[in-house]
Amino acid sequence: MADTTTLTLTEEWDKTFPKSEQVNHRKVTFRNRYGITLAADLYEPKNAAGRLAAIAVCGPFGAVKEQAAGLYAQTMAERGFLTIAFDPSFTGESGGEPRYMASPDINTEDFQAAVDFLSVQENVDSERIGTIGICGWGGMALNAAALDTRIKATVASTMYDMTRVNAKGYFDAEDSADARYEKKRALNAQRTADYRSGAYALAGGVVDPLPDDAPFFVKDYYDYYKTPRGYHPRSLNSNGGWSVIGCMSFLNQPILQYVNEIRSAVLVMHGEKAHSCYFSRDAYAAMVKDNPYADNKELLIIPDAVHTDLYDGGGKDAIPFGKLETFFNEHLR
Repeated sequence: MADTTTLTLTEEWDKTFPKSEQVNHRKVTFRNRYGITLAADLYEPKNAAGRLAAIAVCGPFGAVKEQAAGLYAQTMAERGFLTIAFDPSFTGESGGEPRYMASPDINTEDFQAAVDFLSVQENVDSERIGTIGICGWGGMALNAAALDTRIKATVASTMYDMTRVNAKGYFDAEDSADARYEKKRALNAQRTADYRSGAYALAGGVVDPLPDDAPFFVKDYYDYYKTPRGYHPRSLNSNGGWSVIGCMSFLNQPILQYVNEIRSAVLVMHGEKAHSCYFSRDAYAAMVKDNPYADNKELLIIPDAVHTDLYDGGGKDAIPFGKLETFFNEHLR
């Protein structure tokens, strides 16, 4: 299936992490089943021979492949895997109009399209394909694993369940019909305003300047997205953010409905001190409940780590890449 969309891809190295001399890097594109052309960075171990196990990486929610996803992909390529880090539909260098929209369905499909692409590469073993989803794309990766039997192993890192947080608020503090109604009322009013103006208003990325009384998790995001540590000019969170109505459909489309039917291997990992840790604990509990294939599921809680420590290590090597290498080697045999 040929691409019908021409994307503008940056060829110079513009990542938030140094380029490794142990891997070859190039840009690739592929299409999802909605006809949206996605852009990806492909990382391949130098001097690799034969058909390799492959991993598709995406996230965090509102980030681009030049940030955490690329770091994960390059590091796993250093450890012997062929990897791609891709921009989801409507974001980064990928196609899709209008921009800065999210969809539980289309973004799950993005992972499946990445598996399509990897499955037909001559240097990839199509029976040895895994995924890594970071933050909001951790939830998408689990949803894809519940749907796509070609995915043999999944890592969900510092995971957000985007449907849950949109529908119920943080820590389920807004879990009521009245609270959801007010959200829907505001979003639908915004739709009318957007249609009238002919443009979709942006919600704004991570707050800047940082208020003195900002909660810790906002400071955590600021320290990554708004500083040289993780800032990128194409990142939604670093700049203008999603469209105000961009995540509207998450309100009534739970993505983790069938995680307890996942038969393939899953590693869920989260920082002990992350505000979001409850997403992973609860998703893991749901995944193994009444699941006859629970033996290949694991929850890894990383001591002292906060949410963004699993984006780039947080300056303390918080990402257990050795564990990821062992996990994928075991389950992508």
